[in-house]
Amino acid sequence: MQPHTSDRGFLDTTADRLTALPTVQAVALGGSRAQGTHGPDSDWDLAVYYRGAFDPADLRALGWQGEVSEVGGWGGGVFNGGAWLTIEDRRVDVHYRDLDVVERELAEAERGRFHVEPLMFHLAGIPSYLVVAELAINQVLRGDLPRPVAYPAELRRTAPGRWYGVATATLAYAKAGHAPKGALTQVAGTIALAATQTAHAVLAARGEWVTNDKHLLTRAGLHEVDRLLTGLTPEPAALVRAITDAEALFARAVEGSLGVPRR
Repeated sequence: MQPHTSDRGFLDTTADRLTALPTVQAVALGGSRAQGTHGPDSDWDLAVYYRGAFDPADLRALGWQGEVSEVGGWGGGVFNGGAWLTIEDRRVDVHYRDLDVVERELAEAERGRFHVEPLMFHLAGIPSYLVVAELAINQVLRGDLPRPVAYPAELRRTAPGRWYGVATATLAYAKAGHAPKGALTQVAGTIALAATQTAHAVLAARGEWVTNDKHLLTRAGLHEVDRLLTGLTPEPAALVRAITDAEALFARAVEGSLGVPRR
């Protein structure tokens, strides 16, 4: 089906209607369309930044087809809900962003502090500085938002070691607990998890923002882990060998990009 309006017209109209919602202070375009990496069928990712209480009923009242979650409906935390909608024949994701939370996490990131929250579709969860990454990457369509001048130096100092430390512990547990039992699925899962954690470490050390898991391993130079998982067999010795190879692969990435000594 052909869209009824141009993309620019659609975006302007949609941003205006979102900005008019009670407590909304700003609207931003995110995802691949904000970064210029989108294809013709890519979703439209929009974030509504609000101050105070936000009522999803106001969003539902706009009459767009789709599903609108409650605040906190996507697990709470910094990524606290949103909607999957169809607007003018386009697939649109609307994300709720509490400005008080966003400003707090910006201040925390500048001090090198963050926490990790579980979130669907993100294998290792998300760092709380994801909302800061959005401020740096997203295109503000309406209103004003704080914008990080650069990737915080303190975050580059603290995040890599923390992510890599969790990755090495993940693999150590798999080697001691899962591999000797021939637990192939658990070993495969822990290697995938540790790869994702290491990728976060590598990109944090480079000062590169991450907003989702797409292309995360490739960006971090860890695509070789696919070979390790493809060749897995349930024999304990083979599983131990796969974990050892993963440890070496991740250590090389760390040494090359982070300057963190091999453990």
